[in-house]
Amino acid sequence: MSKPHVSSAVMTHPVRLEQAKGLAARLGLDGLALDPEPDGPPSALRTAVVAWAAADPEADHHLVVQDDVDAPDELLEIVAEAAARFPDEALVYYTNWHARNGAAARLAALAGASWVRAVPDEFTPSLAVCLPTATAAAFRAFARDSDERHDDELFSVFFRARGRGRMALLAVPNIVEHIGTSSINGHAAQGIRLAVCPTPAADAAPLLAKGRVLEEPGWIPYMRYGEGYIRLVGQEHGADGGRGHHRWREALPATGLSEETVRAARDAHLPERLAAEVARTFGESFAEELWIHCLLLGRQAAHAARRLGPPRPACPPPPSTGCGTPPSPPRAPPASRRSAAPRPGPPRSAR
Repeated sequence: MSKPHVSSAVMTHPVRLEQAKGLAARLGLDGLALDPEPDGPPSALRTAVVAWAAADPEADHHLVVQDDVDAPDELLEIVAEAAARFPDEALVYYTNWHARNGAAARLAALAGASWVRAVPDEFTPSLAVCLPTATAAAFRAFARDSDERHDDELFSVFFRARGRGRMALLAVPNIVEHIGTSSINGHAAQGIRLAVCPTPAADAAPLLAKGRVLEEPGWIPYMRYGEGYIRLVGQEHGADGGRGHHRWREALPATGLSEETVRAARDAHLPERLAAEVARTFGESFAEELWIHCLLLGRQAAHAARRLGPPRPACPPPPSTGCGTPPSPPRAPPASRRSAAPRPGPPRSAR
């Protein structure tokens, strides 16, 4: 299997120009895509259109990374190998740790998968994305006249609209990490925004090259503002496009579980000392929600692992990564468009 030609660009703003130059030079990326209206209203999409237009006409795929990331020196090599394996897919190398897609990646990691299909009812993380050049051109044309300012939101609209609504594949071991807390697009109030499963390149490369793909994780437990929720299968077909949130108790009937079953498992397996420590730090309510979330996550990961079957001998077992649910305490949603209902809660890919 020959490796495809992957062209590349770093999308940036003049205030981060030196940072972007350093990133491009270190990773051997082809060039920079500058915001064409740096004094205009913040718009990641405006710069993204420039970045996707920078695809080499002779290239098979095009990689776009944002300027506020860290990535391994082997990034282009890993991306090219994955593009050869999945020539028609949109491939995402960073997923936010709090988002629904982050929850899907966390579940996939526990199940032993190396890639997971993104959910259709939230944004597609856009800090590091590789597209076939034909798809890149189609997205650029789709985005050109859009009023949306968030490229990650429009990615999801684009993927849902094309073909059978095939969403991107998310790399479960994240080889790209968001750095810093500043945000040109006004997301700094969301605090730390990190990758769900940060993994060293040496461990991630064989997993991404040969690891299994979880196409359908089933219902997905996730945390939002210190409370447990469940993303239900098919909820994207609802009147709100699936953007609403279902508290775990309300969603249980659709999962085939009962609250009595969950409570019995909690009582049988709760690690008392650890739960008491979490409760002292973040409060009893948060500790209870976190433990229920972990029970539901473990249950779904076990079911997903059985569907995947045993790993192939050529694929090493998943490394130990930082894929746990970060114990952020409950807080009031920030007063920004990003957190307004029915949006799926805190951190997103951010510029």
